[in-house]
Amino acid sequence: MKPIVLCADDYALHPAIDAAVQALAGAGRLSATSCMTTAPRWREAVQALPALRPRLAVGLHFNLTEGFGQQAAAGIGQRIAQAYTGRLDRDWLRTQWRMQLDAFENALGTPPDFIDGHQHVHQLPAARAAMLDELQRRYGDAPPLWVRSTAPAGRLAWQPKAAVIAALGGWALSRRLRRQGLARNRGFGGVYGFDAPTPEDYGRHMDAWLQACGSGSLLMCHPADTVVQGDAIGAQRPVEYGYLRSEAFGALLRARNCAIVQGPAEILQLLR
Repeated sequence: MKPIVLCADDYALHPAIDAAVQALAGAGRLSATSCMTTAPRWREAVQALPALRPRLAVGLHFNLTEGFGQQAAAGIGQRIAQAYTGRLDRDWLRTQWRMQLDAFENALGTPPDFIDGHQHVHQLPAARAAMLDELQRRYGDAPPLWVRSTAPAGRLAWQPKAAVIAALGGWALSRRLRRQGLARNRGFGGVYGFDAPTPEDYGRHMDAWLQACGSGSLLMCHPADTVVQGDAIGAQRPVEYGYLRSEAFGALLRARNCAIVQGPAEILQLLR
């Protein structure tokens, strides 16, 4: 069987997301979830995670773009422009990494099992440099975690949106992680236009991703058990959830000879 990592993003953003993550993890349909420790409900949402963590890897979903309606937040376009024109303040970035990692560790009592970023901000030039500096400061030369690479799996590199995401830092971060000997996924999938109106349509995307993935590839997903109002992809979330919990997804995994790897230690060993 080809082991893959399936990660649900945005835990703590909304109760419907958390409920979907918990249900999918309990059904063995997830490897990991990445957590927004800047979310106002983080302290409430985190309470369900220790019981799931023996099977579910729990990571930090680094956030620079979501203000949760309580404060002004720069959009991803603005953050990309700032990053590539040298206008992302390095001291501010270091503070953000420390605050968000502190919030994770204070709530769960351990480092995260992995690092990724909301809208992939962790891979932007100044942000990735600050991340690697902070990981070294906290955990030394061999951090006990892995970092998400958005370098696409196989032929997914030819998909325009996936190629753009990789070009905006995915390839560069992957090279840096490889040079430093840090664990990372080998190939990335799950990128689409959030435009699949039915679970069956989403399943066709999933089939293409699974065929392109190799051992140790990572797929991101964004499930919720109901529509998340006010969220840009809120209507798509229950579509993903409907497919991920379906028998059709189980049949596809078997047909493509793929297995969703579970357990933080098992995932880290796979990706090292």
